Amino acid sequence: MVVGELAESADLLVIGGGPGGYAAAIRAAQLGREVTLVERDGAAGLGGVCLHRGCIPSKALIEVASAAHRGAALETAGLEGELSVSLPRFQAWRAELCARLARGVGELLAKGNVRIVHGEARFNRPDRVAVHTPDDRAIFLEFQHAIVATGSRPIELPNLPFDGERVLDSTAALALTETPRSVAVVGAGYIGLELGTALAKLGARVTIVEALDRILPSIDASLTAPVLRRLRALGVDVQLNATAERLDGDCLIVATADGDDTVAAERVIVAVGRTPNTDELGLTAAGVEVAGSGRDGGVAAAGVELARSGRDGSPAAAGITGAGLIPVAADMRATDRIAAIGDVVAGPALAHKATAEAAVAAEALSGRPAAFDPRAIPEVIFTDPEIATVGLTEAQAREAGMDPRTATFPLAASGRAGTLDARDGLTRVVTDQATDRVVGVHIVGPHASELIAGGALAIELMAAPGDLAATIHPHPTLSESLHEAAALALGHPLHVSG
Repeated sequence: MVVGELAESADLLVIGGGPGGYAAAIRAAQLGREVTLVERDGAAGLGGVCLHRGCIPSKALIEVASAAHRGAALETAGLEGELSVSLPRFQAWRAELCARLARGVGELLAKGNVRIVHGEARFNRPDRVAVHTPDDRAIFLEFQHAIVATGSRPIELPNLPFDGERVLDSTAALALTETPRSVAVVGAGYIGLELGTALAKLGARVTIVEALDRILPSIDASLTAPVLRRLRALGVDVQLNATAERLDGDCLIVATADGDDTVAAERVIVAVGRTPNTDELGLTAAGVEVAGSGRDGGVAAAGVELARSGRDGSPAAAGITGAGLIPVAADMRATDRIAAIGDVVAGPALAHKATAEAAVAAEALSGRPAAFDPRAIPEVIFTDPEIATVGLTEAQAREAGMDPRTATFPLAASGRAGTLDARDGLTRVVTDQATDRVVGVHIVGPHASELIAGGALAIELMAAPGDLAATIHPHPTLSESLHEAAALALGHPLHVSG
């Protein structure tokens, strides 16, 4: 031991207070472990990026922007009066919302007697970390087990570095207090499209710049078609097969097949992916392997994309792109004493995946048999309309050696969708005819995010389409579309022709 390096005891150490980290801490405490959680932003940062700078702020902005825009759209239905959005008031409301939710997480941790340490942790040997505190002290914690849950951060483009003023990452974009006149969004993944759609509804002139030939490249093209139509209806210019090159005055220069194009861009939002926060953890000293890492666990050049497949052979959603991922076993262990969860391991970068992995890691490190082995992980994209998907598409099922059958119910036939004036969408059920079970559910439309859990449950329980069709769904609701799609799969639909 280095002179002056007096270590405190920590039974189970969790690094990171996001959805995965705090869930792991709560579950470990329930199992009787003495838990210490290190969060770089302290108690105020509980909930992590998801709560403070990602999931919750973005959905709050989307909700407010959609409400204002929807008010104008329903004028033909008799709604009168204009709605406007004050971004300064929104930011104040959002800050209090996030703070309240963080306090709630803190109260849950307190009930489990979880100790919270404010600072940044770095391993200096396989059973110890040094925590650098905000007051420039070092606290040394010697642990029995540890869970790494440090999340990820936006990838920065060399030719468009973030400056917080003109070129923004998603965090800075969500902190805007004034709607820009023009916005260029680089990247047509879910983050870019969610932000671009919200800003377009707030009145910005939005251009989406995507290097590939379609939006949301990891999602089946038939599901993204209604989103593309809606983007164009909102006046969003979607440029595909285009590459953002550089800034030139108030414009962004974009390279296309026909040459350079000039895009008006008071603000540029770069949303091209995320990279895991593993480069400053000293993982080599802990004996933890890191994909593509150099000495001291640092991240090497980006370019590696890893994903875990589900039991049905379904490829996971496009996850974290780049080196720096921690290989783990099914019980989330990277070593005998250290586990890793969330965005620092392979698979889709989703909060609910991290939460599910958290329980597995806490249980495995506490001596219980546990494995992360879901049949499918639902994905939700809060575009307009929303996209929610779980399990296999027809093509993926066929590639997996199944005999798939697909039944698609259009929202145009839904009475509830009609009352929402939102008929462009669908609910699709994919079944394996050989085993008579549901292997995929895909929904495009309003509140798809709230409906997809039913599809996930059907897949996990290996339900047959007859099980869904025999389950009474309430009327008039959007949930009926799942019943209708299942009935269509059986050949006796009610509200569409077979």
